[in-house]
Amino acid sequence: NTFKDIDYIIKTVNDFGTKFEYECYDVGHLYNLAHFADLGLIKPPFFIQFIFGVMGGIGADEESFNFMKQTADRLFGDNYIFSVLGAGKYQFPMCELSLKAGGNVRVGLEDNLYLDKDVLAKNNAEQVEKVKQMATKIGREIATPDETREILGLKGKENTKNI
Repeated sequence: NTFKDIDYIIKTVNDFGTKFEYECYDVGHLYNLAHFADLGLIKPPFFIQFIFGVMGGIGADEESFNFMKQTADRLFGDNYIFSVLGAGKYQFPMCELSLKAGGNVRVGLEDNLYLDKDVLAKNNAEQVEKVKQMATKIGREIATPDETREILGLKGKENTKNI
């Protein structure tokens, strides 16, 4: 997207009071986000989705994860929460890194068709259950839907209008 397009999208979405999920495929996207924050067009707290393992984006490894996290920490301090999307075979290893670092995760068949090597997932629920077990093993609690809405600052269906 061009900066002109991003500016237009932000202003349009702001008119509806909609919260963004900022998908960052590379560390440069974090700097773009900081630019629009400096302009006052977007307001914290930011919900940032670090995306790993997609062609043209940052690699899916611990060093890349740490670089993204450290850069976000430096740019946004405590004014963001993050989640990780690991594409394909990187889904669960990247989820584990995020969970251990206090982050959140995204899983589902949209991002990865497999539960394990050569084992197709039957549905999203299998992947969610696998990540739930990973989280529980390291002492992380799973947020309820209501807690998730609160964490993300979502306004809820009752406060939206159909257009």
